[in-house]
Amino acid sequence: MPLFSYSAKNYKGVPKSGILEAENQNNLAKILREQGFILISAKLNSDEKKERKVGFSLPFFDKVSLSEKLVFTRNLQVMVSAGISLPHALKVLSVQAKSKRFKKAIIKISDEVVKGGNFSDTLAKYPNIFSDLFCNMIKVGEESGTLEEVLGVLTKQMEKDHDLRTKIKGAMMYPAVILVAMLGIGTLMLIFIVPKLTETFVELGVSLPITTRIVIAFAGFLNRFWYLLPIIIFGALILFRTALKTKSGKLLINLLFLKIPIVSSLVKKTNAAYTVRTLGSLISAGVPIARSLELVSGSLNNIYYKNAIIDVAEEVKKGAKLAEALRKYEKIYPALVIQMLEVGEETGKTSDMLVKLAEFFEEEVSNASKNLSTIVEPVMMIIIGAAVGFFVISMIQPMYSMIQGFE
Repeated sequence: MPLFSYSAKNYKGVPKSGILEAENQNNLAKILREQGFILISAKLNSDEKKERKVGFSLPFFDKVSLSEKLVFTRNLQVMVSAGISLPHALKVLSVQAKSKRFKKAIIKISDEVVKGGNFSDTLAKYPNIFSDLFCNMIKVGEESGTLEEVLGVLTKQMEKDHDLRTKIKGAMMYPAVILVAMLGIGTLMLIFIVPKLTETFVELGVSLPITTRIVIAFAGFLNRFWYLLPIIIFGALILFRTALKTKSGKLLINLLFLKIPIVSSLVKKTNAAYTVRTLGSLISAGVPIARSLELVSGSLNNIYYKNAIIDVAEEVKKGAKLAEALRKYEKIYPALVIQMLEVGEETGKTSDMLVKLAEFFEEEVSNASKNLSTIVEPVMMIIIGAAVGFFVISMIQPMYSMIQGFE
């Protein structure tokens, strides 16, 4: 989405300006209205204009990966702790960046810092690269003079996030490969083997059962319209991605992930681990708890968890305790989270308790990821066996009828 430079005022006349990501000016006005501001003026960011004039942009192929941002943050922390000035450190790190998009962003950030701009404010101009969570923690580090420590906390946070994603992707890799292989082999059999068997059945005038006719009809469709197959697959992927961008689509897909027996446990543990780890990092960095909750909600992908944390943040602003506000969401957050938070709030060690909780749930995610492959393997074997069995019976049944006719 494009970036807009805007100026706005709240209902008391207090001005506000900055850069925000929005689909268009109407969407920008809606976002600001939700924050209690009225849009006065807006213009497309100059960098966005340049990119649009090019006419051909493939951001997917130049996406800044989490691992690259992790390397950037870790190296920046090392260089800052070694006494290297921030602009010089950024210049050095821009040379190391693999992504052209990331390299350009770091160079521009360095130039802004040299001109006297705040590091956190400059980072906020690149919301597609640096999240609100990242920018706000850097801001805390700048204001408190603890930038080195905050970068260390961010590095640890990103390392844990990267480990979680790697484990989940690893757990899903085996079933994905098996499923793709099964579909590939099935398609080849329908295109090359079934037509030859069909010719034999036609020549012999064998009466075909309904299952065989279904297989033959599907094989005939693939043989005549094979070129439609990649279009159908691509269309299905586009439809799925479009559905993910709609509110109702997100609700449905996120709900499915929370209801599927094998996956739901992993989803709950992953979101619990991410929530407590991020919240602990923010609180330890000095961010107020209500603001920390708002930042956590913005970083969660599952809409049910996002809405839950937004509601908890509102309750905390009204004076409720964190554990008490979270209690109504026991269906998605394990009871252990609430119990440990109660202990943390009573002892005044909420941040330490959140770190311990994060370590516990990250270990749980690791174990669940390993168990997922063990559980999925027999399930996949059953599905493959059923598919192969249906195909074999459909093709052998006419042959068996034909042999009985000869007898």
